Amino acid sequence: MLAVVLAGGRGTRLFPLSRKHLPKQFLKIGSHESLLQKTIKRILKIIDHSNIVIITNKDYQSHIKTQLKEIGISNKEHIILEPAGRNTAPAIALAAKYAIDKLHYPPDEVLFICPSDHIISPYGRFVKYVKQAEKIAKRGYIVTFGTEPYKPETGYGYIKKAEELTEWQEEGIEAYKVERFEEKPDLNTAQEYLLSNNYLWNSGMFAFTIDIFFQELKKYAPTVCESIEGKTYTKVLKGFEGMPSISIDYAIMEKSDKIAVLPIDVMWSDIGSWDSMYDVMEKDENGNVKVGNIIEIDTKNSLIIGDKKLIATMDVEDIIIIETGDALVITKRGKSQKIKEIMDALSKDDHFTS
Repeated sequence: MLAVVLAGGRGTRLFPLSRKHLPKQFLKIGSHESLLQKTIKRILKIIDHSNIVIITNKDYQSHIKTQLKEIGISNKEHIILEPAGRNTAPAIALAAKYAIDKLHYPPDEVLFICPSDHIISPYGRFVKYVKQAEKIAKRGYIVTFGTEPYKPETGYGYIKKAEELTEWQEEGIEAYKVERFEEKPDLNTAQEYLLSNNYLWNSGMFAFTIDIFFQELKKYAPTVCESIEGKTYTKVLKGFEGMPSISIDYAIMEKSDKIAVLPIDVMWSDIGSWDSMYDVMEKDENGNVKVGNIIEIDTKNSLIIGDKKLIATMDVEDIIIIETGDALVITKRGKSQKIKEIMDALSKDDHFTS
């Protein structure tokens, strides 16, 4: 099995800490390890470092190399540098071509696709599910990993389960066909999904063989496949900027009849907002997450992250405060998804967005 780590995202929903030059996968927030480093260490519980490919933006090469060196992986890694961002379908296609041409993997090899900016625990249970997904993928399925929702989350996509796949029941593997994928819902719809017990959060992790991936890509996203077929990896990379920009969800997952969903019972978050960050970080006796020089009096259930300034709070609760050297964001907990509106307003201001 080859792991493909997607590490080219911008992570703008964690503004003002996550910026274009240092997106969230490289940040170390309340930890000595970044999300990328934690991702790599999880994968190393399953496979050797020589079976990991990291695909990223060309501007992030130095971040990748530095952070891999910090965790003891240096001059051993496979790094693919995208000339331009073209979303996940072209990125995965490029990585699959690299696996065949450069690493000489056979077409029936399983690829495990994993974002670089998620938090997952415990590691042992995660390893078990990846090995289960490998077995399912070898039977010709494209496997997506779904996590059980515990709240009506509007920031995630959802997967609706269909009938159970029974081939692996004797091995203790629970997997289902997929009825459909759903976009990020409004609050009322998310509440309906939660109560129905038929929906899972779409984790953005996948497993499939190289040949099945290209077969479905040719069938459902031919313009992407045409940029790959009959060409060497070098030529594909050279023409990568001309590929259409499309996610693997739109290109294949929402169309193929070979999709299986594997429910995974782990703590998972894509850290897609400051609310998500609050959920996974350690809290004090008042339910506060504090990073930096913080003084709080009668403050409850809040996320407060500072850089150089002293931050003092009094008689407040359920707030988010994020301070950097050049920006300060204050919002109510539960509303941090609206930071996207701030980024839209700042889209032409390179000082803040980069």
